[in-house]
Amino acid sequence: MQDLSNLQLFLIALCFAWSGFVRSGLGFGGTVLSLPLMLLVVDDPLLFLPIASIQLLIFSTWITYGHNLIHLVKTGEKRLQSNVDWPYLWRSMKIMIVPKLIGVLGLLTLPDVWLSTIIFGIVIIYSIGYVIGKTLVSNGRWSNIAFLCLGGYASGVSLIGAPLIIAVFGAQVRRDQLRDTLFALWFILVVIKLVALMLAGVDLQLVHQIWLLPAAWVGHMLGMQFHLAVERSDPKVFYRVLGVALIVVSVFGLHAAWKDVLA
Repeated sequence: MQDLSNLQLFLIALCFAWSGFVRSGLGFGGTVLSLPLMLLVVDDPLLFLPIASIQLLIFSTWITYGHNLIHLVKTGEKRLQSNVDWPYLWRSMKIMIVPKLIGVLGLLTLPDVWLSTIIFGIVIIYSIGYVIGKTLVSNGRWSNIAFLCLGGYASGVSLIGAPLIIAVFGAQVRRDQLRDTLFALWFILVVIKLVALMLAGVDLQLVHQIWLLPAAWVGHMLGMQFHLAVERSDPKVFYRVLGVALIVVSVFGLHAAWKDVLA
């Protein structure tokens, strides 16, 4: 980034602050909602993906254990409480791991634009139910498996797996555990992604964490306050916010997928 102007560097920092806000506020969508904005500044995904991936590892660990550790110190309790639905997380990982690895290795031939269209189209339809208060819950075993397999593959081949995975997790995980469980899942999936990037010889851009990590931290802290406000609100409000967020993520994803095709 040594050739970038001060304005470009400032805009990139704002994008990472926005990423941190979305990530901690909703538990998902930090990269999907910020990467299109970053690419407007510098059109090089491999410049930003390693930075965003490492930040996700840091913040997902902090969300999963850091806040609980502070609570333990303040209250004097002797046991660290986890707010992660580990049993369901491991059951879902058994379904997603093979499609995830296939996606990382890039072995399937379905064009990314069509994969994106199918996934985001399903998510938009699903999310409309949240917004209008008539939730379409995927409680069927086979539909859940199909959603998780597609989400696992999509998260391996690109950045579009989160909305489809959340469509299942949102129905299977308790509302107060949803965000932390998602963070634990993102940690596992991103580790696989980073290992693949390292094996491919991609520069992880570690030096730029020195100034971009504080920017993301500011957004993270603001997002935490937003999350607490949403979590304490009426459940209908929570799911309406979740639905709107999923629609926004999906629209961004469809735009990113089709902009080059239609250009």
